[in-house]
Amino acid sequence: MLERKIYQDLIKWKNNPNKMCLIIKGARQVGKTYIIDKFAKENYENYIYINFDENENYKKIFDDSLDVDTIIKQISLQISNANLIPKKTVIFLDEIQNCPKARTALKFLAIDKRFDVIASGSMLGINVKEVTSYPVGYVEYLNMYSLDFEEFCWANGVSKASILDIKEYFLKKQKVPLAMHEKMLNLFKEYIVVGGMPRVVQEFVNTKSFSSVLTIQRAIISDYEDDIAKYAEGTEKLKARECFLSIPKQLAKSYKKFQYGLVSKNGTSRKYEGSLMWLYDAGIINFCYNLSIPELPLEGNAKNDAFKIYMRDTGLLVAMLEDGSQQDIIEGNLGIYKGAIYENIIADILAKKGKKLYYFEHNSQLEIDFFIRYNNKATAIEVKSAENTKSKSLNSVINNWGVEKGIRLSTKNIGSINNIDYYPLYMAIFL
Repeated sequence: MLERKIYQDLIKWKNNPNKMCLIIKGARQVGKTYIIDKFAKENYENYIYINFDENENYKKIFDDSLDVDTIIKQISLQISNANLIPKKTVIFLDEIQNCPKARTALKFLAIDKRFDVIASGSMLGINVKEVTSYPVGYVEYLNMYSLDFEEFCWANGVSKASILDIKEYFLKKQKVPLAMHEKMLNLFKEYIVVGGMPRVVQEFVNTKSFSSVLTIQRAIISDYEDDIAKYAEGTEKLKARECFLSIPKQLAKSYKKFQYGLVSKNGTSRKYEGSLMWLYDAGIINFCYNLSIPELPLEGNAKNDAFKIYMRDTGLLVAMLEDGSQQDIIEGNLGIYKGAIYENIIADILAKKGKKLYYFEHNSQLEIDFFIRYNNKATAIEVKSAENTKSKSLNSVINNWGVEKGIRLSTKNIGSINNIDYYPLYMAIFL
């Protein structure tokens, strides 16, 4: 039973007397249904579960009037054992993207306040045009992702107290004891390979078998392709699939700006930009935008037409590579993919902390992997898979572009030289 941080967010939502309906967004198979189901069973006397994907008849609940009394009657007709007691009942509307009128009904359920309502779906950003009226101002949102590195550590027996101990070394800029440092680096490599999809993590915890992990990961990738076929419309099916399958090739390049020509021979932004947004809305990829200048505000200096693409779960990215890639990562023999894999895992960690992703590139000679607002400064982050590599770009952006601070993430223990702080890769969770 994997512990998830979002559970505490659900508790806070329940205890808020002014709460609205809650929508939990996230990619398929990140654990949304499991954690909401667990929360509902443990915190309410009565629990109504409505899955629009499993039972088409549930859509009839919202076919007629959307006033709450009518909805209650329709729920009672469709679910014989439904016990709808005001103030003691939670209604969970799962896969709500398959019933646009149910999403509209959230407004009236929020105004009524007799019942707590949680909605969730894997394709909420995809079916937007079918919703006739959005419940703007009547819903709250939570984003859910696959397990982050800290949750992965908990699952593998690292206590919360130990994580806090490591954070103290980070805050004080003191070297982590060697045994602890090596254990965390090994866990980090395992996290790169396993990723954070709950089924995959649970399999790894139970068996420690990378081959079993790979089987499940490739099944999830196949499910993603099936989702593209099911939800994408018309020619978008082929184009979204082409973009999805091109991700490893995009990241294998030393110059990682997304190139439409790698998707297909005559690929252009006009042809494929909608397909990329489809993958983003489905929770499969993250965008990382190039900065015109490395200054705050980062969003104001971002170029919308120049970006990199990262998978939201690095374990799935590794599973898209050829057989043997898992072992290569554990042993540190990744070849052309080495930089890409380590960049992807840091992008995933930063995105799961709610940060938008930016990078800086100048004349193809200088490239900073990430820029974040850190301690209220535009801070450059360089990601290295090994310890003894030079930081040419990081030094250049500090010396020539007015950037005050740099952070280098690698296998090296904590240290500082001039304006550059050195942290182990696993400490990205503390930024």
